[in-house]
Amino acid sequence: MPILAVPDTSDWLIFWVVAAARFLLPLTIPRYPLPGIVVSLVLDAVDQTIFQQFTSLPLDGYQGYDKALDIYYLTIAYISTLRNWVNGFAFQVSRFLFFWRLAGVALFELTHLRPLLLIFPNTFEYFFIFYEAHRLRWDPKRMTKKLLIGAAAFIWIVIKLPQEYWLHIAQADLTDWVKASLQTQPVAFLAVLAVLAIVLVAVWRFARQRLSPADRALAFSADAHQPTFTVAQVRSAVVSEAKSIVDTALVEKIVLITLVSISFAQVLPDMQSSNLQLAIGVALVVTINTALSHWLARRGFGWAFALRQFMVTAVVNLGLILAYAFLRSGFDAPVSIGNVLFFALLLTLLVTLFDHYRQVYLMRFGAKRLAD
Repeated sequence: MPILAVPDTSDWLIFWVVAAARFLLPLTIPRYPLPGIVVSLVLDAVDQTIFQQFTSLPLDGYQGYDKALDIYYLTIAYISTLRNWVNGFAFQVSRFLFFWRLAGVALFELTHLRPLLLIFPNTFEYFFIFYEAHRLRWDPKRMTKKLLIGAAAFIWIVIKLPQEYWLHIAQADLTDWVKASLQTQPVAFLAVLAVLAIVLVAVWRFARQRLSPADRALAFSADAHQPTFTVAQVRSAVVSEAKSIVDTALVEKIVLITLVSISFAQVLPDMQSSNLQLAIGVALVVTINTALSHWLARRGFGWAFALRQFMVTAVVNLGLILAYAFLRSGFDAPVSIGNVLFFALLLTLLVTLFDHYRQVYLMRFGAKRLAD
């Protein structure tokens, strides 16, 4: 979000605290999926109001800033499905919904056509919440294809289309609308809230009657009911991972990280590279990272290893991007060091998480299922 002027130091402090929270809180999603994504969603919903109420910062570029950070936490959520989801069909549905939204946001950033956000609604987020809410008490392996497709269709048509229209076509602000409604028609507004509350209670009671008895105790940690893997499964996953660098997983990773990077490139200051140059650079870095991760994968598994991989990959990526910046400076096309550090960290984080959690998926389902 480009800031044209800084009226007060406290404005900067508030902005960076909120921005840092939007980067750090999604990192809780892999371990605590439902609380992590709900907190990220709530912060996404209120950050503009925080800026409006407590700062005097101009918000002309808020839309791009908001969409880039939306895609960031949704990307963490999608990658976490590799780690946590035990229903293979649910994973395939979520992958389609996620990349559909990701493509729409990238097109919006390039064209600024708001109707694109209506055509490419963020159905993935609520589908993720639906799955994780179900997983709290019931075994998600028993979720049928009919249930999963029905849930995705309901979220897409009944929930997200009206919401996307409200936010991006009508461009209505919820806070302003609530204030105006309370001032002009307070009785009608409160009556509508009461009716909605009654409907929600009725729906909840109806759902509880239709639900089967719970399979498990309530647990917010994704690890509470995860299966353990044998040494043979770990070795098989590592061997499968290291067979080939160029495969469907590499293509998915390049597309994923390229689209995320393009979203951030639209809002970062002093970006000199074109989208094509950025895409080529990301593809090259991700391919090198994949070769490195395959080499490292033969030497261990687990979070101690993943942390080591993150540190090694970070150093490699920083070196690659600094080399690119040095070459550009020789052609009188300087690169912002801040942007260099940001993209080195972003690429390292996403590549490390994707590769580490992909091994978990391979141990659970095998290489063939992931490529389907």
